[in-house]
Amino acid sequence: MKMRKKENKSIFLEQFGDTPKLRVLDFLIDNYMFDFPITEIARGSNVSFNSIKLFFKEFIEKGIIVKTRKVGKSDFYKLNTESNFVKNLIKLDWTLTKENILGTEKKIEIPVAR
Repeated sequence: MKMRKKENKSIFLEQFGDTPKLRVLDFLIDNYMFDFPITEIARGSNVSFNSIKLFFKEFIEKGIIVKTRKVGKSDFYKLNTESNFVKNLIKLDWTLTKENILGTEKKIEIPVAR
């Protein structure tokens, strides 16, 4: 299945680029409260399953995503919201979104997760 570029890119992807890793991160940030099997992450992020398999293990090893459960033969994963790195990514995404909506160029102070 050939993947197409996202028609309406998120602010996150506009700022940092449209790569498979960033698409997956963008999808998971937007849906951080939910868990998904890899096939749904592929579909939702518009990245091929084979491409995701190339870096998925790295995301797990770095603590970016965590396995939450197994349903039948499918393992489910979600963004690791306990990780400081992930917390800061979510804050960055919200900050970019707020700046875009409000149209402000003001310096926004972001508290860093500790």
